[in-house]
Amino acid sequence: MLNWNTIIKFAAEGNPEPDREVHRSEEEWRAQLTEEQFHVTRQHGTERPFSSGMCELFEPGKYACVCCDTLLFGAGEKFDSGTGWPSFTQPARVNAISYRQDDSLSSSRVETLCNTCDAHLGHVFPDGPEPSGLRYCMNAVALKKVEEEDAIATFGGGCYWCTEAMFQNLKGVIAIESGFSDGELIDPSYQEVCTGETGHAEVIQVSYDPEVISYEELMRVHMGTHDPTTLNAQGADVGTQYRSMILYRTDEECRIAEEVLEELSDAFDSEIVTDLKRFEIFYPAPVDHHNYYNDNSEQGYCQAVISPKLVKFRKTFQHLLTSCD
Repeated sequence: MLNWNTIIKFAAEGNPEPDREVHRSEEEWRAQLTEEQFHVTRQHGTERPFSSGMCELFEPGKYACVCCDTLLFGAGEKFDSGTGWPSFTQPARVNAISYRQDDSLSSSRVETLCNTCDAHLGHVFPDGPEPSGLRYCMNAVALKKVEEEDAIATFGGGCYWCTEAMFQNLKGVIAIESGFSDGELIDPSYQEVCTGETGHAEVIQVSYDPEVISYEELMRVHMGTHDPTTLNAQGADVGTQYRSMILYRTDEECRIAEEVLEELSDAFDSEIVTDLKRFEIFYPAPVDHHNYYNDNSEQGYCQAVISPKLVKFRKTFQHLLTSCD
């Protein structure tokens, strides 16, 4: 999770690398944007407070840059700051936004810009709600709402190569991304996480269609495909990065998770030690760690560990598979 110290460091020492860059001429931006959008995003203007209804919008969705469509914020991080501008506690990704010291007024501020196209978005302040304490104060005209049809679930159940391989077989699952969450270090490398000293867990983010498969069904798959009673370990994989986790995004997901955990508590000989926590931030794993089993099925670890788990998984959850052949 980003905090004020990290923001100050980015502004002073350099920002994270963007996933891509978009460069256009002033004439091209003028042709694409409305007059107010151009004034705010390309000329560092500020819209009037309370001039947009976006402050009162809290339904599910995402917010992207009006200039280049880069995803900047999720609705789950939005809150009513009472300032008259849309406010958020965290960006969608660490590298979605760049930061620059702004001394244009009598007091120094930190300006926020789209890290992809350098569009002025607003400013960030250290007076937001816990746990981050941040308030991203955004110009509404710099953002555009993107409807969110797919849902996302985040689980940790040991090595993400194993968990990814099983969830890929489920109907309604659109995409899976392996990575790290619930740690202290910003944007850790795989090698750093492997030390067990960053606090991160190996997790998967499951994008799914809730009309096809429910969060409760995903929860039951998660709890049925790893051992939730072994602390910081799954088989021979030992370390805090292999802990059992459920990272919920909404109160409803939390309620469902609590009910499933309570229901399953008598099904195990030992106490369930699964961490149930609110999702904060996700860092993708290296590219060659995605789709690992499918790309490396003949590798020793895959044959010895993942393949036997898949056989058991397919028998247990046959009714949820994309194919029941």
